[in-house]
Amino acid sequence: MNSPTRPRPQPGILDIAPYVGGESRIEGKAEVIKLSSNENPFGPSEAAVKACRDAAHQLHRYPSSDHAALRAAIGEVHGLDPARIICGAGSDEILTFLCQAYAGPGDEVIHTEHGFAMYPILARAAGAAPVEVPERGRVVDVEAILEACSERTRIVFIANPGNPTGTMIGGQEITRLADGLPPEVLLVLDGAYAEYVEGFDGGASFVEARENVVMTRTFSKIHGLGGLRIGWGYGPAHVIDVLNRIRGPFNLSQAQQDAAEAAVRDRAHVARCRKENARLRAWLTDALRGEGVEVDQSSANFILARFESPEEAEACDAHLKSEGLIVRRVAGYKLPQALRITIGDEAACRRVAHAVAQFRRERAGGSR
Repeated sequence: MNSPTRPRPQPGILDIAPYVGGESRIEGKAEVIKLSSNENPFGPSEAAVKACRDAAHQLHRYPSSDHAALRAAIGEVHGLDPARIICGAGSDEILTFLCQAYAGPGDEVIHTEHGFAMYPILARAAGAAPVEVPERGRVVDVEAILEACSERTRIVFIANPGNPTGTMIGGQEITRLADGLPPEVLLVLDGAYAEYVEGFDGGASFVEARENVVMTRTFSKIHGLGGLRIGWGYGPAHVIDVLNRIRGPFNLSQAQQDAAEAAVRDRAHVARCRKENARLRAWLTDALRGEGVEVDQSSANFILARFESPEEAEACDAHLKSEGLIVRRVAGYKLPQALRITIGDEAACRRVAHAVAQFRRERAGGSR
């Protein structure tokens, strides 16, 4: 038997196309406006900044390994049982734990056509097979998910609101999905953008009512702490117990924990960011629609601008870059004719609207 000439990774690893984040630089442009990563243009709470700064005086100490204070704060603000909360280095780490614990070789993990790109990556990393199901008009199709389920299905990932679409499904559809799944299949409701929806619990009520539903959330979006990488999950006690068995004991620094605790308690900052995002999202949506660009109704902090062709989307992206504006191409999400545009502050939104209008008018003039 021939021996391998070098170490070999586990099956499936080399099938992974590495995740590529949003661009942040434009060659030849010293100043740019980055609208490619759905970051909060208003930044973090001042209380969170202070907490992070104060934590610097204790960098020689190991952090809390049980995240008790942060879990208590999350539970208090969201009305949840802290014992059923787990914290991680971004919600991505929680999703990683779920695949590591509940999926493996021979298993299948379902995600939707335009779902978050990390879902198939995490499935393959665990040795499982990702199964993509179509969406209906860029909205999660519950019937398609249920039809795709098999005896090998172990996890179903749903981003609600979706990324990069910004669309949502309501409680009745989630109920229909949860009711239709076998009890041994884990339904993961990824609520990274849940705070942008007034009165939405991100799926917590479904976690409370069932033994096979988990909700994940993040501090990277509305809380403006993307640079610190903090996320959390809420699930049945038996699931959280399993995840804590594979979680590293010091996966979050004390600075991360303290900043996140301060951020979640600053409800006024969250409310201001939500209100401004809704206002500017509506304004930018109307402005682009007025220029003939199709935009779905978004429930997140970005919009998906859809053009007539992939070529037009690429040309518009190039024009925006020439104006110092970085948005996100989403061909990798099977939306080659679209651009995902983060909702920035008012000045950024107006610059985007002006640049797109200029592009559309120049293009229309050139086609005559």
